[in-house]
Amino acid sequence: MQVPSTSTRGEIVIRRAVARDAKRLTRLVRGSRAYEGQYAAMVAGYRVGPDYVETHRVFVAFDADDAAGRVLGFYSLVLVPPELDLLFVADGMQGRGIGQLLVEHMKSEARAAGLDRVRVVSHPPAEGFYRSVGALPTGTVSANPPAVAWDRPELEFLIQ
Repeated sequence: MQVPSTSTRGEIVIRRAVARDAKRLTRLVRGSRAYEGQYAAMVAGYRVGPDYVETHRVFVAFDADDAAGRVLGFYSLVLVPPELDLLFVADGMQGRGIGQLLVEHMKSEARAAGLDRVRVVSHPPAEGFYRSVGALPTGTVSANPPAVAWDRPELEFLIQ
């Protein structure tokens, strides 16, 4: 079964990312308030490169009526091993259902790829969000300094 690469909810559209989206995705990651304070070092030099966008299933959400095409959020699904590698919603757009829409889209993509589960290693402040959209806790990933100096919750989505 082929899942369309574009879906909509109201004015929000999700489409497959292309290489030219990489800089906008990098800015969204680096500018995220979720990575302020003690978490800032993790994303300070982070880059979503064009090669990453072309290699993985990366999808962006945007407002269909926004002429500038501002990215509202995005996610990256890695197929082997199955993992939701990235999921970000722009700071000013959180709490509007965009994250939930991205997760629903990711589950459809995972289902179409024949996956039965998708792992998530969560940023600690995002654990509640993942649980609220159906992820189940499976454990904890230990800190790995200097890249990651804190333990992170591990969860999974069961794909049905």
